[in-house]
This record gives sequence, C-alpha cells and structure tokens, in this order.
Amino acid sequence: MKHKMSILFYVKSSKASKNGLLPIYQRITINGTRIELSTSKFVEKTKWNTAAGKIKGNSEEARLINSYLDILNAKAYETEKWMVNNNQEINAQTFKNKFLGVEERQRKLMVIFEDHNKRMKELVGKEFSINTYKKYETALSHTKEFLKHQYNLNDISIKQVDIAFINDFDFYLRNTKNCNNNSTIKYIRNFGKIVKQCYVNGWIEKDPFLNYKGKVKEIERTYLSEDEIESLLNKEFKIKRLELVRDMFIFSCFTGLAYIDVFNLTKSNVVIGIDGEKWISTHRQKTETASKIPILPVTQMIIDKYENHPLCINENRLIPILSNQKMNAYLKELADICEIDKELTFHIARHTFATTVTLTNGVPIESVSKMLGHKNLRTTQHYAKVLDRKVSEDMKILKEKFSNKLKLKSS
Repeated sequence: MKHKMSILFYVKSSKASKNGLLPIYQRITINGTRIELSTSKFVEKTKWNTAAGKIKGNSEEARLINSYLDILNAKAYETEKWMVNNNQEINAQTFKNKFLGVEERQRKLMVIFEDHNKRMKELVGKEFSINTYKKYETALSHTKEFLKHQYNLNDISIKQVDIAFINDFDFYLRNTKNCNNNSTIKYIRNFGKIVKQCYVNGWIEKDPFLNYKGKVKEIERTYLSEDEIESLLNKEFKIKRLELVRDMFIFSCFTGLAYIDVFNLTKSNVVIGIDGEKWISTHRQKTETASKIPILPVTQMIIDKYENHPLCINENRLIPILSNQKMNAYLKELADICEIDKELTFHIARHTFATTVTLTNGVPIESVSKMLGHKNLRTTQHYAKVLDRKVSEDMKILKEKFSNKLKLKSS
C-alpha cells in the first residue's frame, strides 16, 4: 500500500519548563495522521530556528542536540525502509510501534473466529438460536479447511485477509466443497462478520469486504396448495406420532411461526387482542421482532386438542412440538402417505401461511408482513412474487373494469 511520510522537529511553548526552556518534539506524519514524540531535549526559545527545525549557532549545546535530532531523523527513515523491504503495512500505529520497538500483538484469524463462536455458544437461547450457532461452527470449519488447502497453514494474521483471500475462499467453497451459490454466500457472510468486527475494533485498517460482489440468488419457495392442506387435514392416522407431526405442521401453516418460535410458545403467549379475540403474541427469536397473529379456528382446535398433553402440562408448552430434526424426518413420511409430491420441511409451513393461507385469500401484504415478524416489506414481497394465481385473479377484476368502458371503434 502506498504511503506518504514527512518529519518535522518543533518546540512546544505550552509545555515550557520552570526555567523557561521549551521541549523539542519530533512529529512524523504518515498519510495525514500525526505521531508526536518527545525528544527529551530542551532549548531556549530565542535559540530555536523554526524554519530549519534546529538550534541556531555552532555552540557545543547546538552541535550535540542537532546531531541527536539528525539521528532521530535517520532512524525514522531507516524504520520506513525496513518496513517497505519486509512488506509491512505502514500506517501511523504500525510505524510508531516499530520506531519505538513496541512488539505489536499478532491477532490470528482462527483464534478470533473461535473466540467469537465460544461467546455465541454461551448466548444460545438468549440472543442466538442453536441453529445460528451451528452455522457459524460450519463456517469456521470451512475456513480452517481452506487455510490448510490453500496455504498449508493452521492460522494466519487477520491483516493478511484481503479481497484476494475472500475471492479464493469463495472459489474454494464452490469448487472444492461443491456448495451452491446461496450456501457459499452465507458462509462467506458469516466469515465476513468476524472480519468486520476486526475492522470495527481497529485491528485492521480497511474492511476487505468493501469490494466483494457475492449476491444471494432468489429461489422459488415451496409451499402447499389448498388441496394439499386439505389432504393433510382430512387424513386419518393410525400412528399417533404422525398425527401429532401433522397437527404441529398445520399449526404453523395457520400461524406462520418458524419452528423455534413455535417451540418457545407457552400459554402466556395467548392473549386477548384489540378485537377482543384470542391472538398469539410473541417475538421472533431470529430477528427479535414482535409477531402478533389472530388465532384462526384450526389453530384453536389444535391448542385445545393438546391442552392436557404431558409436555404442555409439565413444561408449560402451548403445543407439544418435537425436535426440529424429528419433525423434518417424519414430515417426509407424512408427504408420502398423503401423496404430496414435495419434500416437506417444517419451514414450508411458514411459506404456506404467507402464500396460500393469507396473500392468496386477499390479506394485504402489510398485514402478512407484520404477522410474519418481518423487519421490512421487501422480505414479504418474495412470497408475493410466486402467486401467479393471485395475479390472475387481480387481473380478472381489472379486465371486467375496463371491458365495458374501453372498446375499439371499427371503421
């Protein structure tokens, strides 16, 4: 990186000694940032040559002090030369440390990443979900493997992370780890959070992610149609386990709550809303935003059905949902039984609420966004884009509106 350095010797009148002598300071300016260092030398005000930055005359005192200032001047340029020859980053702080002989603490990327994840683990259930923590652990693992693959190293200085490093890591995830575009971007973003923290802490001078161009591609969201929802609702199960999984999935279809938010529900989350009816009032763990959803008849039926379930009584749960892993495993079995040709996961229920249950039935997108707990409307608009049926119905109304008003005149 290019730099500009200048050196100046000056006296400070504001720090005159009791006998009137002025202290001589050395000012080294690098890229506009000043380093001011005391030389521990003093001079009478009348003997100082401001323009030359030296003591006037040829007295013994003048020769000794001026010679010492020349040594400090030469030392500054020698320090600069050494840093250039050794490919050291030159800024005010690194130069000052080298000039004064202060050993700069080497901050290592993997040490910082591991410390971040350790702190995150301790906050699981308070500020982060277990799934968020696991994603950062996976990103850490990929970063370690990349360092070994690309550089045969276990760790590097955080200052060695630049845009070339990031682009190489991106390529490694796509090519060697066979990650798709969106997975690659998410791992890079998790890694990027660590680097940005280093920048905020002042451990690196520049954020290398400023020039990174990775972008998540919009994917078509899977959701259930009305017929598929009815197929699930009307199916009778001989196995109680599958019946419970069906009910938990339907509960999410009609509330729009993500798995972790359903899991965290207690009876105290059921409140009386502004309309005098029952609502679910909670906060999304992922975004910490409020989510308030009127309880529909199907939702209330499920709450009532499991009111006396042991999990609901003993653990103060609103409904007895299983672990996310078990839910997703059983949902695949459920899809086969109900002849639903889609790979069901619990999160598809949230998509179904946003599309089939609400937007398709004319619920305004602003209301849907609020119930989903989205921070901005753009997130909700992704659901609206897939609703060709809704577009068709809206356009039919427009056609009818104009069919009687606008007609081409024939000649």
